[in-house]
Amino acid sequence: MNRGALLVIDMVKDNLADPDHNLVARQAGAIIPVINNLAAVFREAGGLVIYASDSFLEEDFIFGGRMSPHAIRGTAGAEVADALIRKAGDIIMPKRRFSAFFKTDLDQTLRTLRVDTVAVCGITSLFCVLATALDSLCHDFKTIIVEDASCAHKDEVHQALMDFYRRNPLYPLFRVLPASDVASLVAES
Repeated sequence: MNRGALLVIDMVKDNLADPDHNLVARQAGAIIPVINNLAAVFREAGGLVIYASDSFLEEDFIFGGRMSPHAIRGTAGAEVADALIRKAGDIIMPKRRFSAFFKTDLDQTLRTLRVDTVAVCGITSLFCVLATALDSLCHDFKTIIVEDASCAHKDEVHQALMDFYRRNPLYPLFRVLPASDVASLVAES
C-alpha cells in the first residue's frame, strides 16, 4: 500500500439515533471504537480519513420506498456522529446515494492525493459499504472491506455477506479483512 484512505460510510447522527428501535444503530454503536482506532492508524501513517455521509434532500427520490426521510442536508442529523473522532485534515463528503463514488468527486480526490488503496467501513455492509467498495474496485483502487468496522441490521446477515466476498476471484485487489490486519498493512506502508 503506497497511500491508503479509510472511507467511513454513513455514520451520521440520524443513522445512529434511537438504538432501542433501530437495529442498525444498535450494531453501529459497537463498531465506533474500531473505526476510531483504525482512523488513528491511517492518520499516523499519512493516510486519509474520509467520512462519506448520507446527505439527502427533503423530497429525495430515495424516500419513495420504505425508507423514511433522514439525514436531510443542512440538518444536525446529516452530521458525522459525535462519537467518531475527527481531526484536522479529515474530509467530510456528503453523498445522496449508496456509493460514495456516485456523483461525488471522491475518485478525483483520491487520485489527486495519490491514494492506491481504499478501506471501507461503516453502515450498512450490504448496501452503502458494499456499493462503495465495489465502485472503489471499479475505479481501479485496491479495496478492502473492514469486516469488524462495518455492520448490518443483524450480525448474521453481515457475516454471511463478509463470508461471501471473503473468497472472490479478485483477491488481493478486493479483500475482506479485520481491522487489525488493515492496521498492519497501513503500518507496513
